[in-house]
Amino acid sequence: MIFDDFSIKTLIRPVPDFPKPGVVFRDITPLFQSPRALRLVADSFIQRYVEADFSHIGAMDARGFLIGSIIAYELNKPLVLFRKQGKLPADVLSEPYQTEYGEAFLEVHSDSLCDGDKVLIFDDLIATGGTLLAAARLVRRMGASVYEAAAIIDLPELGGSERLADAGIPTFALTAFALDER
Repeated sequence: MIFDDFSIKTLIRPVPDFPKPGVVFRDITPLFQSPRALRLVADSFIQRYVEADFSHIGAMDARGFLIGSIIAYELNKPLVLFRKQGKLPADVLSEPYQTEYGEAFLEVHSDSLCDGDKVLIFDDLIATGGTLLAAARLVRRMGASVYEAAAIIDLPELGGSERLADAGIPTFALTAFALDER
């Protein structure tokens, strides 16, 4: 199956002024409602990473869980969940980060990774990079390293991919949107 950027982009719904005025939210729900599109997205990631040298997949709460869990299953890799504050039951490491909406905290179970592990981290989109950078800091605090940060969508004008690159983290996204693109 050949990846079709146009078809995928038509299934990502722009929602103006959500969650606040001036923001165009990129809703991936229609993408997940299309079995063909979901398979195309998953297969594209699988082809990219099937022979890559990493040990774990990390998925961001909550939409990153959707694609991250599929890829972890297909590549037979352990899945590490990076959750919003207060959602994990055991000992956690916590990391603050800035979103385009304010400050938040990301947490992970403190025993999720070990020295030498390499983690491919997934989210639905790369905006400011705050969530993925917080996950990368948590990964490093456990002695592991980040292989790459991957997402379905990049919003390059918000600078997240550049911030990740400045932190030494390669990024990959299947498609990108300009902020004013509908």
